[in-house]
Amino acid sequence: MYKKEISQYIDSHKEEMIRDICRLCRINSEKMSYKEGMPYGPGAFRALEEALEMADSYGFTINNYDNYVGTADLNDKEHQLDILAHLDVVPAGEGWKETEPFEPVVKGDKLFGRGTSDDKGPAVAALYAMRAVKELNIPLKKNVRLILGTDEECGSSDIAHYYSIEKEAPMTFSPDGAFPVVNTEKGGLNGHFTADWEPSDALPKLVSIKAGLKVNVVPGKANATVAGFDKEVLSRTASECEKETGVRYELTFEGDTTCITAVGEGAHASTPKEGNNALTGLLFYLTRLPFAKCPQITMIGRLLELIPHGDTEGKALGIAMSDELSGELTLAFSLLEVTESGLDGTFDSRCPVCATSENVLEVVRKNIEEKGFTLHNDSMRPPHHVDGDSVFVKTLLNAYESYTGLKGECVSMGGGTYVHELENGVAFGASLPGTDNRMHGADEFAVIDELLVSAKIFAQVITDLCS
Repeated sequence: MYKKEISQYIDSHKEEMIRDICRLCRINSEKMSYKEGMPYGPGAFRALEEALEMADSYGFTINNYDNYVGTADLNDKEHQLDILAHLDVVPAGEGWKETEPFEPVVKGDKLFGRGTSDDKGPAVAALYAMRAVKELNIPLKKNVRLILGTDEECGSSDIAHYYSIEKEAPMTFSPDGAFPVVNTEKGGLNGHFTADWEPSDALPKLVSIKAGLKVNVVPGKANATVAGFDKEVLSRTASECEKETGVRYELTFEGDTTCITAVGEGAHASTPKEGNNALTGLLFYLTRLPFAKCPQITMIGRLLELIPHGDTEGKALGIAMSDELSGELTLAFSLLEVTESGLDGTFDSRCPVCATSENVLEVVRKNIEEKGFTLHNDSMRPPHHVDGDSVFVKTLLNAYESYTGLKGECVSMGGGTYVHELENGVAFGASLPGTDNRMHGADEFAVIDELLVSAKIFAQVITDLCS
């Protein structure tokens, strides 16, 4: 019911919806330092203010939960459905070509800009779905609430704050994954490890390494400083390693020191194969250089043995595994800082349903401690699964099939979403199968028609579940 009316409404509001997405995407809402009344800094605060003002202007009842989370309610009836989206973004990163990260622009059938697909575009699509239901006067017996968070990318403390005040709805979906329905999310281990050693002044030497933006981002760039090397050795080795890794090595010579920038391709840590890790590429390069022998260089070599360049499945760490329900384990080495006397690193591993503390965490601990590193993790995040035969999930799949003509089915993903801790929560949209929207990478984009069809599907779901 109401399919024709919903489709006409969303299509007629296309330009307005794009303008509202751009309005939010112009705000750099990555997590910043705390300020009074702004738990995640001024950017996230501004994005939440703007979004709530937008929802208020469309006639929804809004609430602000201490600037952690904002909500918009369609009516005051019994709580039935939550749509859980987020307004924070990962850092802009390097390598943008289509536009500046926070200057959203339409090119052809795509909208480019940080947040267009993750997750401001889908959040606005959900808001317009609610507008469609409201302005078409579709009768509802129950309420739908749009929940807008501001810390999804850095731990979801915002949503923990919200659910310390409010109860879960009987059904929740988050437009922060992909269609059809993601009812299984892998568990995870953000492996944090350190090592210390006695510094050495012997030349040639490694002065430092600094790589990574966030634990859930495959580094597109990584930097190191070395001293005491002949320029020809550095340049020749760079050329050789580029052929083997596909990573580019940029050298800046400053007297006796050289700054090395490894340039790969960033990606979401849940899909590390889609990138080319600049950090492991940098380690590959450094281990080919004739450093003076010292504990630091020994440990760098051992580190690359544990996480070799191109190993995105944890084979060298001894944790490669897969299952039919959730697929294979993935691994992304995402953060590393090395000084003359120690290192601090973190890898992001997305673990299938068959993963346990015994076959992942303890295996990692054993293998890295044998190499002289210390693992600081005592636990790992469990996987999440919702019954694919439930009325809730079947309703989502039916709406998806109706508006796309594509087969609806349940899938699993490596990326943990807002619903990971919710008993009856799934990820639903907002990109269609096969679309690589460069989430967390340079030139992130959303396909405009996919945002429109998402809004239509969401409106139909609201209608079917709440009327």
